[in-house]
Amino acid sequence: MRLTVLCALCLLPRGLASPLPREAGGMSEPQWRQAQDYLRRFYPFNSETREADSFEARLKRMQTFFRLPVTGVLTPRLVEIMQKPRCGVPDVADYSLFPTQPKWNSRVVTYRVISYTRDLPRVTVNQLVAKALALWSREIPLSFRRVLAGTADIMIGFARGAHGDYYPFDGPGNTLAHAFAPGPGLGGDAHFDEDERWTDGSRLGINFLVTATHELGHSLGLGHSSDPSAVMYPTYRVGESKNFRLSPDDIKGIQKLYGEKSNLRKN
Repeated sequence: MRLTVLCALCLLPRGLASPLPREAGGMSEPQWRQAQDYLRRFYPFNSETREADSFEARLKRMQTFFRLPVTGVLTPRLVEIMQKPRCGVPDVADYSLFPTQPKWNSRVVTYRVISYTRDLPRVTVNQLVAKALALWSREIPLSFRRVLAGTADIMIGFARGAHGDYYPFDGPGNTLAHAFAPGPGLGGDAHFDEDERWTDGSRLGINFLVTATHELGHSLGLGHSSDPSAVMYPTYRVGESKNFRLSPDDIKGIQKLYGEKSNLRKN
């Protein structure tokens, strides 16, 4: 009899299933599941701060980060944010540094592009990487040197799906790229999803300069910013390569780590 009852319950229409909790805010079940996955990935539980690990607590952290009313309830605006292409690094607050504030101790940081996208000529990728690094080095007493072989401080490449760092890419849209804070091994490395359509800004697609500048900010030690005008804002915005620059928030953050560049060296 018990088995019969259980099977009968399985055959009930989906609409008669248990209702979603209050925190779902009237959103659909697919949106609710997407929100759960998003919060697990970008607002992970922090055992050091002993913050609550419920859906509501994580949602409140996200609402705080994006400067929205803090209700702990899913809203259409939050769903809209969750559906935007973005960086794969979790969010924190304003301009932020990684928890242990890692940074490069050498004044010269090496980098190497180890794999390329089919969407852009190699020379263009090299030029845009150099331009992205120059935007950061203009504000701090740090310079970058490209190497053509061997291991560099920052290894840069394009990949699809699982690519050896436990953070697989997810195909077109959603996560565009990710990077690691300064350190040994994967530290400082920046990876870009080859399933995206990369562009230099002259056609439709994901602007590589904008994305690379963001990811290399992580490679230097910056976390995400909640300032919508900042390069280090987590969600992707269409940017114009010609006039693209760091925001005051980005500059404040990177100078907090490395100090200011003297006017003589900056000009």
